[in-house]
Amino acid sequence: MKLVLFDIDGTLLDSDGAGRRAISRALVEAFGTSGPGAHGFDGKTDPQIVSELMALAGVAPDLVAARMDGVFARYVECLREEIVQPGHAARVYPGVPELLDALEATDDVVLGLLTGNVKPGAEVKLGAVGLAPARFRVGAFGSDHAVRAELPAIAQARAGALLAHGVPGRDMVVIGDTPADVTCGRGVGARAIGVATGRYSAADLGAHAPAAVFPDFRDTAAVVRAICSA
Repeated sequence: MKLVLFDIDGTLLDSDGAGRRAISRALVEAFGTSGPGAHGFDGKTDPQIVSELMALAGVAPDLVAARMDGVFARYVECLREEIVQPGHAARVYPGVPELLDALEATDDVVLGLLTGNVKPGAEVKLGAVGLAPARFRVGAFGSDHAVRAELPAIAQARAGALLAHGVPGRDMVVIGDTPADVTCGRGVGARAIGVATGRYSAADLGAHAPAAVFPDFRDTAAVVRAICSA
């Protein structure tokens, strides 16, 4: 069995800034500031983003930790509002529905998520573009660990429990649009596939030695071959 773990933002979908707007609102309510507006979110977990933003704003780490759960509860509420705001349109990337359908039709593939989003936020974003969260039978989220490199082992353990047998790293594929996606699974021996639908080019991703890089998911057959190759 192949465990295929997709990132969300920049890989499956574009939420048109809804996540950034929602976390900014939640942080202002909790701390009176959202931190520096130009701070990069790509490849990071939601807790990491909050910790970095508030550190840059001079908020004490103990206070940030104490309010983290409340921040994310409010963030999810704001996200539900922001993702349907007029003038903004979340969208699934070209080829994604066809790729997911093709992988689901493959007997030896388990679909999963490996994302820095907290789990409820991931579900809101997926639902907004018509992707049912339940299609992804395994998940590891920013709400599981603030360090992205820890998430592949969490997904691996959950897949083992689901399938009632271990899933070796060589049978795991992490798919994402950032260098962090490409490199995070190396600790468990997973392969990585990059997709240049986010902020990083194919050359940027290729510099981190993924098994394959695609400009997008339009060529379903080619992506499936890359995923399912030994």
